[in-house]
Amino acid sequence: MSVRRRRPLFVSAVLVVGAGLALTACGPENTDAPASSASSAPTKAAAGAPSATAPAPGAPAPASSAAPTAAHTPAGASPSSGGGAGGGSASAQPCDIQNLSINASARAGAANQWVIEVRNTGAKACSLSSSPGVDLGDSAARDQSKNLKPVLASGTERFPVPAGRSAYAVIDLDPSGATTGTAPGINEINVLVDGEGTNMPLANTRNFPLPAGAHVLNPKMGNYRGSVADAVASMTAAPK
Repeated sequence: MSVRRRRPLFVSAVLVVGAGLALTACGPENTDAPASSASSAPTKAAAGAPSATAPAPGAPAPASSAAPTAAHTPAGASPSSGGGAGGGSASAQPCDIQNLSINASARAGAANQWVIEVRNTGAKACSLSSSPGVDLGDSAARDQSKNLKPVLASGTERFPVPAGRSAYAVIDLDPSGATTGTAPGINEINVLVDGEGTNMPLANTRNFPLPAGAHVLNPKMGNYRGSVADAVASMTAAPK
């Protein structure tokens, strides 16, 4: 009888042990689940966050850090530079008479004043003396040594004339406006455009007739300038 009583107890013990083993086998699955959820959360957050190298939606694109590309200058070329309208240089080669157009005429509104215009018809800038060589005389006289020379404005620098441009000098035949006591027999104006005498021989002198009755007394002349107005101002500054 005692044996019958123990068999149920043994069966119960076996059932209890089996249930414990089943619970133990399920234990790791319950503890892994929270760990798996915790490790996946940062991954999802990182995937949704803005990238460090890409701008956030709606934000302006970052300025490029690359240096601007310098403008390309063709080989042999030089950057342009600013220059005045007159251009040219006083150090330019002396003008060749073959590349000059020369004219002398009465200035409008001032009959006693004559404008000498020298135009550079060459392809390069050239230079003239500070003022032209000018004298006034009688075209029929055999002796030209007594011709009158104007009083000159101060200045010795050579004057540059760019290609295609003109230089102007103004001479006043009678600054006082006198009508009596003027020099007799003066009927022409003689012009050597480079008055230094070293760059241009006297044979290059040009002769321009004066109108009958022209009054000449204590004439004066200014330096070459780039406009008639400036040439008049230079002439006015010449001593009497």
